[in-house]
Parts: sequence; C-alpha cells; structure tokens
Amino acid sequence: MRIAAVAISIALLALVGCEEAIDQPTGEEFQQERAALNARVEERKAKKASDRVPPAAPAASPSKIAVVPKGPSVEDSFVGSGDEIVYDRDGLKDPFRSFMWERREITGQIAQGTPLEQFDVSQLSVIAVVWKTGSARALVEDPAGQSYIIAKGTRIGKNDGRVTQIGDNLVIVNETYEDYLGNVTKKDVEMRIRRSEGG
Repeated sequence: MRIAAVAISIALLALVGCEEAIDQPTGEEFQQERAALNARVEERKAKKASDRVPPAAPAASPSKIAVVPKGPSVEDSFVGSGDEIVYDRDGLKDPFRSFMWERREITGQIAQGTPLEQFDVSQLSVIAVVWKTGSARALVEDPAGQSYIIAKGTRIGKNDGRVTQIGDNLVIVNETYEDYLGNVTKKDVEMRIRRSEGG
C-alpha cells in the first residue's frame, strides 16, 4: 500500500514538473549578454587609460626654462671610465682563505712537513711491522703506492699526528684536532695491518 502511494506521488510530481516552463536564456540571448559585457569592460579600460595619461603641460615661455646643473656625466661615474679603483687589503682578512691557515700563520705553526703529513691517517695503510731492531718500525703505504718507514715519534697525518706506539699488528697515532672556537682535543687513531683474504 505504501509503495503504491509513493509511486502515485512520484508520477504526480513528474507531471507537474513537466508542465512548468523552463526559464533559461537561449543561445542568441547569451551571445547578446556577452557582447554587452565585453563592451562595458572595454569602456572601463579606456577610462582607466585616460585617467593615467597626465594632462599636457602648458608651453613654457623661454624665460621659464629650467637649467640643469652640470655635474659628472653618467659615463664618468662607472669603473670602466678610466678611473682606477684600487683595493687595499692591508689589515683585512682574505675571504677566500681558510681561517685555519691564518691561525697557524699567527702562531707560527706552518711547516713544510713530510710527505706523510699530506695525507689523512685513514688514507694510509700499514703493510708490515719490523721487531728485530733496536726499536720497532713499521712500513706504511700512501694511496699512490709509495712506501715509508716510520718509528715512534714520526709525524704522520694532516692533524699534527705523531706515532706513539707500534704494536704487533698495529700502529697508534695521536692526532690533535682544533675546532672553529679554538678548542683543542687529542685522539688516538689505530692503524692495523690489513690481512689479505684467501692467502
């Protein structure tokens, strides 16, 4: 019974809805409205453009012409005009040089150094250790394959390292690190003999 009532009410609404006239503009009316809108927009643009144009200045009489003071020309104010600009760096820091170099120059710590001081300790490898001498010695190789003999006290590495101990299969290097605030820390770095695999 309910289903029949719902179906009848839907049918009545459909009939009533179909009889109402649809009030939508036609394609011709739409084109006319669009043309009118474009005309109004063009009028506003023209009005804004006329507002921007300054009114024409009245013709000046010869007695009222302003005189521009004579000064250096634009070409003379540029560097390429022939005037030399000299940069005097006395007392100034070089912005392209590391502050660590300047600190070492001030304290007098720059030295030529040995070839082993040009490499980081991690780039060097221990090849062999010799014990049957008065003091232990080790053979160290750089990345290029060049070998060097080191003993206790030898300077090695970029961070002012010194060999402090040569053991059975390792070399201990004490390195000095300095941060940007000038705080100095020391660290022991172990260099071990690299065992070849399968041999």
